Amino acid sequence: MKILKGVLVVFGFVVLVSCFGFADKKDSKKGTATHEFVPRESTQVAYFASGCFWCVEAIFESLTGVEEAVSGYAGGETLNPTYKKIGTGKTGHAETVAVYYNPKKVSFETLVTVFFGSHDPTTVNGQDPDYGTQYRSIAFYKTAKEKKIIEEVINSLSKTVYKSKIATEVTAFTKFYKAEDYHQDFERKNPNQGYVKAVSVPRLNKFKKKFPGLLKSEKH
Repeated sequence: MKILKGVLVVFGFVVLVSCFGFADKKDSKKGTATHEFVPRESTQVAYFASGCFWCVEAIFESLTGVEEAVSGYAGGETLNPTYKKIGTGKTGHAETVAVYYNPKKVSFETLVTVFFGSHDPTTVNGQDPDYGTQYRSIAFYKTAKEKKIIEEVINSLSKTVYKSKIATEVTAFTKFYKAEDYHQDFERKNPNQGYVKAVSVPRLNKFKKKFPGLLKSEKH
């Protein structure tokens, strides 16, 4: 009986601090390629996947020059993916964040640097405590120039920072599906949620400590 209780406690803790552990009947809603955020004509967008999108969205929204960050799904072939579907790890999609930014205030290269500097790119298919192909590391590119920038950053990090091979996929962008509404700004709207307190906030604070000069003066 004590062993069973111990297993249940551990299982409960894993669910509590798992991004996918937050379940809701709203999961049945389909994603959509339409964004509520209307970018300016000069606004550009970059796409990154590096674990739970609640964390990633909060990180990029704290950056000077970033106008909006939207959580969604990309990298797979399944049409209209949902949170529940991608949780199976069979859609090919990864939790991805669309980063809308002002190129006059922040460069694509800086965004790539932040992307690699805010997660462990050597981890295959996940970021602790979330594992599965839906949490894999991906840097998407839309142009040859963006691809070159990503590859140059990877080469530099491989020589100066990481001994292990960088597992980040460098992938041509095809389509982005916006995630269900309740995922948007999740970290900011749910400060007392278990996963947010245990994982999202510590990860965000670690990033802020590492890149203080890139942060917005106001709270994201």
